[in-house]
Amino acid sequence: MTEIVFPPGFVWGSATAAYQVEGAATEDGRGPSIWDTYSHTPGRTLGGETGDVAADHYHRWADDLDQLSALGLGAYRFSVSWPRVQPGGSGPANRAGVDFYSRLVDRLLELGIRPVATLYHWDLPQELEDAGGWPARDTALRFADYAATIVGALGDRVHTWTTLNEPWCSAYLGYASGVHAPGRTEPAAALAAVHHLNLAHGLASRVIRDLAPAAQLSVTLNLHVIRPATESPGDTDAARRIDALANRAFLGPMLDGVYPADLLADTAGTTDWSFVHDGDERTAAAPLDVLGVNYYSTTLVRAWDGSSPRSSADGHGRSAHSAWVGADRVEFLSQPGPHTAMGWNIEPAGLTELLLRLHREYPDLPLMITENGAAFDDVVSPDGAVHDDRRVDYLRRHVAATAEAMAAGADVRGYFVWSLLDNFEWAYGYERRFGIIRVDYQTQERTWKDSAHWYRRLTTTGHLP
Repeated sequence: MTEIVFPPGFVWGSATAAYQVEGAATEDGRGPSIWDTYSHTPGRTLGGETGDVAADHYHRWADDLDQLSALGLGAYRFSVSWPRVQPGGSGPANRAGVDFYSRLVDRLLELGIRPVATLYHWDLPQELEDAGGWPARDTALRFADYAATIVGALGDRVHTWTTLNEPWCSAYLGYASGVHAPGRTEPAAALAAVHHLNLAHGLASRVIRDLAPAAQLSVTLNLHVIRPATESPGDTDAARRIDALANRAFLGPMLDGVYPADLLADTAGTTDWSFVHDGDERTAAAPLDVLGVNYYSTTLVRAWDGSSPRSSADGHGRSAHSAWVGADRVEFLSQPGPHTAMGWNIEPAGLTELLLRLHREYPDLPLMITENGAAFDDVVSPDGAVHDDRRVDYLRRHVAATAEAMAAGADVRGYFVWSLLDNFEWAYGYERRFGIIRVDYQTQERTWKDSAHWYRRLTTTGHLP
């Protein structure tokens, strides 16, 4: 195999999310988020587990940043907990919360690691959900105020500001299927949430440009690679419908300044989209410096005629309610292995395909892989080591797929492995482990897995080992 060498300046990083790692759920003035409420509701998470302690990163952050340095990483993507900074989602800043992130950013800079801060990774303050949540327009306005609070405090010490992480999950899993917080199953509300997340991105982008003009501006999307089961008109139309909901519902307003006409037509039976006000789409279309791309697996669909039980293998948790609003005649098909512990198929070629699609459609927009990784059933050896060969193979193949896309012209500036640490994996609790560093949840001891040692060789040499 030809040796793969990444160019100088290519950014190697890792990522975490506040509710998944921080813990300290009620300390130093932090208010409750929708995930606190959801995880404490019986039956919502595996084993009733919560993020109350998680990886205890709130207390162990300095040691965790030292791990980043030892890994040779050039950037760290973390999220700011909105209820830690603004406990009720509005009003004055909680000084202890702001100071926590200020210390974290300063230490990253001391270590020579770029801070990449995500403003929203799913932990909406519960008070805002009580007032309507993301289906309510006011939440987008409150998000802009929150952005002004934290961006004003940290200024341009942060290298890159990312407005939202995976708004697809926030809208559809939170408000349509209910498998994520806040657990609502209201299709029309999910589409309103889509729009208000897009609007929130645009409003916060203006704040970032005003308060931190030297910083990079980004948003992170979990864009889907959707394939029809056959080339029949019904199956290709099924793929088109899912592409509209999964991808173009966000790419359209954020990058093109308009919602796709077919999305509006497909969902006309659910909502009239009257929550879109004049000028909203232009506001959402804030020029980006880089687009964050999260990728894990592919999606296989076909048309469903209603004559037999429909498969629901969409990979996003079991629910009697679909995340896919307006796509009742689409069936999601199981795909051949291998699979990760999440049940997701392993398809590195899908990452190449996605990156080249984005390059083709938005040739002047730099790309950054902001999440890629895999959960496996890690085993601790008698000597205390974790030989996670399947994760090493997964990462190697996806990094090679990234290089293939770059060789074909895609402007990819960096790669962030998900995740730095084992953590609270949302509705799956602590059973699914994505980290390249193992966390013993009883002792909070950190142990490098083989994947961490492998990643260090990659980050320090730029050569794919």
